[in-house]
Amino acid sequence: MSTPTGFMEYKRELPADRSPLERVKDWEEFHKHLPDDQLRTQGARCMDCGTPYCHTGMEIAGGASGCPVNNLIPEWNNLIYRGLWREALERLHKTNNFPEFTGRVCPAPCEGSCTVGLIGDSVTIKTIEQAIIDRGFDEGWVVPQPPKMRTSKRVAVIGSGPAGMACAAQLNKAGHTVTVYERADRIGGLLTYGIPTMKLDKGIVQRRVDLMEAEGVSFVTNTEIGKDIGAEELLEGFDAIVLCGGATKARGVDIEGSTLGGIYPAMDYLNGTIKSYLDSGLEDGNYISAKDKDVIVIGGGDTGTDCVATALRHGCKSVTQFGTHAKAPLQRDSINNPWPQFPNVYTLDYAHEEAKAVYGEDPRAFSVLTKKFVGDENGQLKELHTVQIERTVDETGRKIYKEIPGTEKVWPADLVFVAVGFEGPESTLVDAFSVEQDRRTNVKARKGDYRTSVDKVFAAGDMRRGQSLVVWAINEGREAAREVDRYLMGTTMLP
Repeated sequence: MSTPTGFMEYKRELPADRSPLERVKDWEEFHKHLPDDQLRTQGARCMDCGTPYCHTGMEIAGGASGCPVNNLIPEWNNLIYRGLWREALERLHKTNNFPEFTGRVCPAPCEGSCTVGLIGDSVTIKTIEQAIIDRGFDEGWVVPQPPKMRTSKRVAVIGSGPAGMACAAQLNKAGHTVTVYERADRIGGLLTYGIPTMKLDKGIVQRRVDLMEAEGVSFVTNTEIGKDIGAEELLEGFDAIVLCGGATKARGVDIEGSTLGGIYPAMDYLNGTIKSYLDSGLEDGNYISAKDKDVIVIGGGDTGTDCVATALRHGCKSVTQFGTHAKAPLQRDSINNPWPQFPNVYTLDYAHEEAKAVYGEDPRAFSVLTKKFVGDENGQLKELHTVQIERTVDETGRKIYKEIPGTEKVWPADLVFVAVGFEGPESTLVDAFSVEQDRRTNVKARKGDYRTSVDKVFAAGDMRRGQSLVVWAINEGREAAREVDRYLMGTTMLP
């Protein structure tokens, strides 16, 4: 605790983002930092709450509550208040390998479960987290820390997203020789290809990759296991293998006209733009351009929101984001959405702020169901048809969506990006190792030890648990590394 009454004396403050009308003209990060004195004040708002739910990392009603990597939030809030930045960085790194990622892209379930949020505005935890790690790099405090001793064990980590990178970092810390395989041309998984550059600059990802290489981790790109290298070769050459390939099989929409030209999976759109930007600053034209086009995004989650932001930067004519969910209330529903659940309230995400600044209104259309796509004589999309829906609950508690008669609407559309989630891992890696899958097609592995049905093969991250948050992926990568270390050595000192 910093000051006993800080949460009553000081108001919550957030850094001012770059102007929406300014930032849609480029692809640079839009967040800024608070000055040190304001960060100290924000740290002082952390109260003596007895049980700090902010770092519990629970799941309540299907959503995260508290920090999934169990960050020691009250401790580093207090250290920031006292001006002990380096000590705060050490506490932050005890639980989180990559706070520079989570401080930028995590939705901050920690703030949703902050005890101060019961009677007011929660502590600005995410802002402080990013400030700590960014200062650590600026001051030169974050340096390679290779293990003092090496074991004779070799581990292959397949997939270089947040789960794979966290797993590799921890296993390397334990002294094992770690090789990370990535099928793309750059390391980072969804951190590189998936999250747009304005949310997470790719130089920040590469900076951490360079640090891990200096600590002894080997990275192999452009290599897909099951195609370029067989599973048998890895099983023979390594003492343990960890599958961290993610849940990248996109879910489609099976409705009339869905094969028309102009309809794309959201990740194809995002990744094409990111790669072209990294390769040539978009000069090569190897991406789907939304310039001067009417764009519809189907899906109300983060991926769909990123599509809105990307379309704005392309210079689209219009952009609308459909969601089947109803518009959230302005305040938390204390009965159906009580603390410490993540608050389901109406907010404008960064892309929605930008669209509102450009077009004058929130780009989202709520409680909308797409009925069919209609194309022109050339098989190219020209419009889509929707109807409003309402959600009810039947006598068994099952959620049912009903169409509302008379609410049909036709929308002009040149491009549609489908962002309705993922069905699980792709089959190549699963088939290569012949690992057992659960009913949702995820790799079946016990959370206690992360072992699959195949000897010395482990699984972690979205590949095991399904599509989830970056913080859950880091959590799983760390926990799987501990169990791999225990499997290899008979005991483990990893946290």
